Formats: sequence, structure tokens, C-alpha cells
Amino acid sequence: MFAYILRRIVATIPVMAIVALFVFSLLYLAPGDPAAIIAGDQASPADVERIRESLGLDRPFVVRFGEWVWHVLQGDLGQSIFTNLPVTHMIAQRVEPTLSLMVLTLVFSVVVAVPMGVVAAWKQGTWIDRVVMLLAVFGFSVPVFVVGYLMAYAFALQLEWLPVQGYTPIANGIWPWLSNLILPVLTLGGAFIALIARITRATMLEVLSQDYVRTAKAKGVSQAPILFVHALKNASVPIITVIGLGVAGLIGGAVVTESVFAIPGVGRLVVDAILRRDYPIIQGVVLIFSFVYVLVNLCVDLMYTVFDPRIRY
Repeated sequence: MFAYILRRIVATIPVMAIVALFVFSLLYLAPGDPAAIIAGDQASPADVERIRESLGLDRPFVVRFGEWVWHVLQGDLGQSIFTNLPVTHMIAQRVEPTLSLMVLTLVFSVVVAVPMGVVAAWKQGTWIDRVVMLLAVFGFSVPVFVVGYLMAYAFALQLEWLPVQGYTPIANGIWPWLSNLILPVLTLGGAFIALIARITRATMLEVLSQDYVRTAKAKGVSQAPILFVHALKNASVPIITVIGLGVAGLIGGAVVTESVFAIPGVGRLVVDAILRRDYPIIQGVVLIFSFVYVLVNLCVDLMYTVFDPRIRY
């Protein structure tokens, strides 16, 4: 078991090295001269050269990359070109709204989608199954920003049940914090719920046809333990896999959702940085998001061993 965990942890090191190389190369892969783009059309050659020196574009790629990696390992992601503030400080100021949105969406999606998929598989071919699949197709097909604007118009502008925009820190109270996140969570969780529900249904249908399930039914075991103890546990590996893969969708969807609901999170920060060509912020945010995604996939790999001990060997 320890050897398996160690192998999985070591395997993440080359992945993060490749990610770091790609993130640093963004500055060099951008079309045109990044220094001239940042300086603007009215800038003088001296201004362009000054920005070039501040970005390190006047030095060899390998030297600049080595220095950047060394600073990253020390927790230094550089400074913003426009604000001259440390990138780590700017991200730290925005991390609570994004983390709250993603964690609540993940928990809500799993709690809703897994029972939906289980019930749809149990009631295969009935109207319940058709309704669940219809909702799944709808949630997977409609873009996040469309759902967001519809939610804001219906529940915030027309019914005035919830705030339409903004974010309240959790330190100001649970309900003010939660009320600002209900609509964004419903918006972001739609596609994730659809994905998990469909995979859960497909996997449960395969498991429910196995001999041990029919044996449990013949022994008189009630339906709930069969579904949620025997069958769901054996169907959990594909479900956990799709949950881990869906985190990437949550990261991308959080950027759009924060823009729709004016949430001052990391997503809004990176959108503003892209518009201003603030490359140190873009590099820092992409690197952190990539690390989070690699860490989630590592956790998924380790969870496999809990539900299927054969994977340990």
C-alpha cells in the first residue's frame, strides 16, 4: 500500500515539471512582442525595452526558466506588471470566493447526481429514468453563462429571492455567505450533475445485472442496501474517476460563473489579467490551477484503493 502511494506521488513530479515549462512558455508563445503589446501603441522604444527587461525577455530562455522555477519553489510567483503587487498576495485575496464556489458545487453535485443516477438505473425504462436522463441532457447541453443569466433574471431580478451579484465573506455570517453562492452553485453544478448522473446510471446498470445482486435479492435483502451498499460500492471506481475529471470543468466553469455573477474570485482575476496582458498573474493562476487538478487526480488514484483493494497491487 505504501509503495503504491509513493509511486503515485513520484509520478506527479514529471507532470508538474511539464506543466511548469508550458506555463512559463506562455510568455514566449504569445503572438507578437509581449513587451510591445503591454506597452501599448503610444509607447516609446525605451518604454518597450524597459518592459522587456522587467519580463526577462532580454535573457536566454533556459536561464530565465531556471530562475522562475527557483522562485516558484520558494513561493514567489513574481509581481503584477500593472499593480506591482506580488502575485501570491493578489491570488490570496481572491481565493476564498473561488474555493467556496468550487467546494460547494462539488459537494452539491455529488449529493444530487449520485442518487439520481442510482434511482434512474433502478427504475430503468420508466418515466423516472426518462426524466433524469432528460434533465442530464439539458444540463449538459446548455452553456453555463446562459444558465447563469436565466437564474439571475428569474430568482434575483424577478422574484428578488437572492442577490444578483457579489460575494459576502463567510466571516460575515453563514447565510449572507451562502445566499450569494446559491445561484452560482446551481449554475455551475448543472453540467457536473448531468455528467455524474449519466455515468452513475450506466455503471449501476452494469453492476445490477451481476450474479451477486440477484443472489442478494433472492436472499430477501431489501432494495436500499442492494442499491447503496452492494451495487454502488462496486460501481464507485468509474464514478470517482468522472468526479475527478470533472474538477477541470469546474475550474473552467468557475471563470465564467464568476464573471456572470461578479464574484471577485480567482476567475475574475485571471480574466482581467488576460485583458491587460498581465502575464505573471496568468502564469501564477494557471500553475496553481494545474497543481490543484494534479492533486485532485492523485487523491482519486488513492481513493481507488479504498473501494477496490486489487488496485493496491
